[in-house]
Amino acid sequence: MKPAHYVNGVFTTTGSAFPLLSPVDGSQVGTVPEAPRDVVGAAVQAARSALAGPWGRTSVEERCSFLRRIADGIEARFDEFVDAEVADTGKPRELAATVDIPRAIGNFRAYADLAYGRPERAYPTTVPGWSGSGQALNYTVRRPLGVVAIISPWNLPLLLLTWKVAPALAAGNAVVAKPSEETPSTATLLAEVIGEAGLPAGAFNLVHGHGANAAGEYLTSHPGVDAIAFTGASATGAAIMRSAADHVTAVSFELGGKNPALVFADADLAEAVEGTVRSSFTHSGQICLCTERVYVQRPVFEEFIAALAERARALKDYGPMISAEHRDKVLSYYRLAVEEGATVVAGGGVPTFGDERDGGFYAEPTVLTGLPESARTVREEIFGPVCHVAPFDDEDEAVRLANDSRYGLAATVWTTDLSRAHRVAPRIEAGIVWVNCWNLRDLRTPFGGVKASGIGREGGEYSLDFFSEPVNVCVKI
Repeated sequence: MKPAHYVNGVFTTTGSAFPLLSPVDGSQVGTVPEAPRDVVGAAVQAARSALAGPWGRTSVEERCSFLRRIADGIEARFDEFVDAEVADTGKPRELAATVDIPRAIGNFRAYADLAYGRPERAYPTTVPGWSGSGQALNYTVRRPLGVVAIISPWNLPLLLLTWKVAPALAAGNAVVAKPSEETPSTATLLAEVIGEAGLPAGAFNLVHGHGANAAGEYLTSHPGVDAIAFTGASATGAAIMRSAADHVTAVSFELGGKNPALVFADADLAEAVEGTVRSSFTHSGQICLCTERVYVQRPVFEEFIAALAERARALKDYGPMISAEHRDKVLSYYRLAVEEGATVVAGGGVPTFGDERDGGFYAEPTVLTGLPESARTVREEIFGPVCHVAPFDDEDEAVRLANDSRYGLAATVWTTDLSRAHRVAPRIEAGIVWVNCWNLRDLRTPFGGVKASGIGREGGEYSLDFFSEPVNVCVKI
């Protein structure tokens, strides 16, 4: 299906259009409609009308039934979703088929289960001196926030969109979603599935377009929006926060990262190397959780970096950067690293394939070493297939190096010493710390970062808490 807006239950391509390019070979594969301000306004109004109409009267049981139907609808069109995700992002098909689309299905089913089984609290209250029984009953109910704007990124388009849409709908909100302009296709398919699932018109709306001075900004600054859930760059999050401040709009942000990995000398070195290959180079480093800073205890530093470089050079089946602009940004950091004095032990350039991919937006998996901690390459998020490896001597130094960043999203610790793992993990300033693994997720656990990596937590009841407002009811007995 071609990218289209979905407003009040109707698809439209109103507005101008811009080209959609394949990151694999740089060719134009379609066009994307750019939502003008009036289309965004119509989507917000449709959402408000849905809340005042049938959608606002649905029970949690009915909403959970809708979520399960949406999950079934994605599953029934599984290959179509995989094709669209691969076409938009260029990521390996196996990655889309084993992670992105299954997780999207899982998001709807998980939040249907969580919302349906969620208990509320009640407190009998006794107040001496009251007339009558002197007792009251306090209980809590939850109501939706209202119209929620959801802005999702291009790296995991369907996964991260559904990660927010599912709990927002489960809590009874009406949604206006804007996916990245780079990856519009699976969002459009999702709108089609949601329509087929029978949601009342306006409960879910979709607008396409760019961010600043365009659809994204029109949406996040709209006075009819009650909450904003955003995943993306920290600078964009800051701009959205400034806009949201005008209306005191609730925000949930999952932002950038410059994630560290700590490899202790007692670690299973082969496991640590393979884990770092995954954490640095999966989806060509275009995942907010990817490792860009690797700190290795000095006795195993040379062995580790030699093995990591060998594995990086051997990688063949990896995808492109999402766009020519992003590829150029990543390559500029490769050049900057050399200017700052880095030793390039693997990669550092543009690969040659000898086929249509040579017209695409690729960058080599790259391993750097030799930079000071003050180097821009070490401090700034690159969001590409690159990591810098540096030595450390003891546990305290490792923690200090890990925490010396404006970001605090995720970290990984590699050690066979269980006591060390339990000592180090809580000391790291990050929202998620993995020990001897990476990106192992449970949908019920809190997800999010500290410092410039975000505000709030997503996942499980944490998402349901954000997307709903607790109301205390006190009844005198």
